[in-house]
Amino acid sequence: MRLHILFLVSVCACVSWAAVISPHHMWSKLILTHHWPETFCSMEHCHPNISYWTLHGLWPDKGMNCNSSWHFNSSLIEDLLPDMKKSWPDLLKPTSVSFWKYEWYKHGTCAAQAESLNSQHKYFSKALELYHKLDLNSVLGKFGITPSDKYYSFSHIEEAIENFYGVKPKIQCVHSSKSADFQSLGQIEICFDSEFTLMDCEKQSTKETFAKVGWDHLRGADKASGFSVCAHDVPVYYPPLP
Repeated sequence: MRLHILFLVSVCACVSWAAVISPHHMWSKLILTHHWPETFCSMEHCHPNISYWTLHGLWPDKGMNCNSSWHFNSSLIEDLLPDMKKSWPDLLKPTSVSFWKYEWYKHGTCAAQAESLNSQHKYFSKALELYHKLDLNSVLGKFGITPSDKYYSFSHIEEAIENFYGVKPKIQCVHSSKSADFQSLGQIEICFDSEFTLMDCEKQSTKETFAKVGWDHLRGADKASGFSVCAHDVPVYYPPLP
C-alpha cells in the first residue's frame, strides 16, 4: 500500500510538472527590452544622467506572475548587483531593488520554467549577458544613429538594427501630445528563442502602457501614456541629455 501511494504521488508530481512545461503552456520567445532613459524621464520627471540604452527586462512571451511564492532575494544575485545598477537601473528609485523584485515576480518566475533560467541568478545573469552581447548602443552608433537634435527616419533605425542582427526588432516611441510632427525613440525589443538564438519580434500596433512594460509598481494608476510602436512616416527624435 505504501509503495502504491508513493507511486501515485510520483505520478501526480510528474503530471503537474509536465503541464507546466508542456508546449501549450511553455513560453517560446524571450523579449530583451531596452529603453532610452531620457525619453522615459521626459514623461516621469526623473533625472537619470544616463546616456546609454539601459535594460528594461527579459520577458517570456507567455505567462505573468507565475509563482508569487518564489520570493525575490537580492543576496542571491549579490555578485551581479554592480552590473545591474549600471545596466539595469531603476530610473525612478536608484537606490531601491523594487524594480528588480517586480521584474522577477512578473517575468522571471515564468522564464524559470526553462531549466536554463530556473533560478534568480540564472535569470538576471542571462539577461545581463544578452544585453552586453547585443551592445545596442554601439550598433546604433555604427550606423550614425546617435542622440542629437536632428531627426531620423524610422526606416533608418529599423534597417540598421535588422542589418546588423539579422532579425526584426520591435521599436517603440512616445508620441508628442503637443505636436504630430515627431515621435521620440523610447524602447527597443530584440527577441530570442528558447535556445537564446536571435529571432524576429512580432510587430504589434496596440498601445503599450507602463502597466504592460513594467513600471506600474512605481507610477500612479491614473497615468495612461506610454510607449507604442513607432509610426513609419513620422520623424524620430532620439533625445540627448539636456
